[in-house]
Amino acid sequence: MDPQELTAWLRLTLSHGVGNATARKLLAAFGMPQAIFEQPLPALLQVVTPAQARALQTPPPGLDELLARTLQWLQDSGPAAQKHTMLTLGDAAYPAALLTMEDPPLVLYTLGAGTLSAAQLDRSIAIVGSRNPTAQGAQNARAFAKSFSASGLTVVSGLALGIDGAAHEGALDGADPQHPLSTIAVVGTGLDRVYPSRHLALAHRITQNGLLLSEYPLGTPPLAANFPKRNRLIAGLSRGTLVVEAAQPSGSLITARLAAEQGKEVFAIPGSIHAPQSRGCHALIKQGAKLVESAQDVLEELHFQSAPCGLSPSDTTHTAPDHADPDGVLAALGFDPASLDALVSRTGIDAATLQVRLLELELDGLVARLPGGLFQRVAHA
Repeated sequence: MDPQELTAWLRLTLSHGVGNATARKLLAAFGMPQAIFEQPLPALLQVVTPAQARALQTPPPGLDELLARTLQWLQDSGPAAQKHTMLTLGDAAYPAALLTMEDPPLVLYTLGAGTLSAAQLDRSIAIVGSRNPTAQGAQNARAFAKSFSASGLTVVSGLALGIDGAAHEGALDGADPQHPLSTIAVVGTGLDRVYPSRHLALAHRITQNGLLLSEYPLGTPPLAANFPKRNRLIAGLSRGTLVVEAAQPSGSLITARLAAEQGKEVFAIPGSIHAPQSRGCHALIKQGAKLVESAQDVLEELHFQSAPCGLSPSDTTHTAPDHADPDGVLAALGFDPASLDALVSRTGIDAATLQVRLLELELDGLVARLPGGLFQRVAHA
């Protein structure tokens, strides 16, 4: 893309009061963005409001700075794992999966080793969920994602804390070296930033075997309004959406609703009736989302082939073996959160001894300590 064309696209995205829908009307009327800015006021008024027309005739503040930053960012593109790209709505490489949405972005920025090929996006699954998951929820997200990635699917999520991060990690752990796009992280900032900052190392891993993707110009900070908006891209880039844990209301349910509106499949993992993080999934199941217990359930529903060897998608999780529970504490705990008093009543073990045993199980990764003095058994992948 030459600097003049790049300038015109950036100017269109920055023009005050001109959103994606209005920009598409202008492109349909006048062709490429350069032609839009060459139009006299009367021609623009045939398509947009007077305020929008005036905004289009005045270069927006910060355009020169953004142009310089974007040109430098594109020039800094490295080999393979650090490739920087910018796709516009008029680019042949722009993902067709997004063109069917009501509000496709004018511009997409990508950073990483993969490409948004139609073939790979046809084998993609979104995994979303709570930013504050239970230990079991995070484990489920990681295990399902690992199974999907091992089967050659691309796992799409949002790089947020909790379920998103676990899904990206699982996809990277299960990636085949021959699979160039194990995961896509759709972010709500410019790609010259990582949010949350604690996912800096994870973002770097993603660039090695996946993509970071954003519709926002470089320098865009983590604004609250951007994150619900990016959820439509997570749904749009995927054949289906799996919700692992979600409270009501939550951003994950927004993604699920958008996926359903786009005619995509929605899947949900059931959980404890006592866990707030399960209520969103249960609501989705009541509304028609498919209840799933294993990665194989999703693969079969979407007619994807399972992993050829190694990891078994149908065995996403399993419980601890009996020999790990000689005193019956795990059996008494079950898989619902329980208090210490409840466990004392169920097991007959005194509180002091039980606390020591629960600590041992926690250190072994078999039990998680939850807020409010509760404990929960954890299944393992």
